[in-house]
Amino acid sequence: MASRPSLKSNPKGKGGKKGAAADEDATAAATTVRLVKEWTTWTMKKAKVVAHYGFIPLVIVIGMNSEPKPSVFQLLSPV
Repeated sequence: MASRPSLKSNPKGKGGKKGAAADEDATAAATTVRLVKEWTTWTMKKAKVVAHYGFIPLVIVIGMNSEPKPSVFQLLSPV
């Protein structure tokens, strides 16, 4: 089953605290970067599936809208 991105932040701090505002900014920036990476990965996976299954139907539709109008059999035949 595909994992879903979580909106919960999970800060992993190292060392001493420099200040609450600095930690919040760093945590927000890290969370934003992580969410952008997750959404980019999700989008690329979906785009791969769309390109994989949509290429041949797209070629057939473009071929059917060209002049002279071929039949579906002429488009699908290898000759």
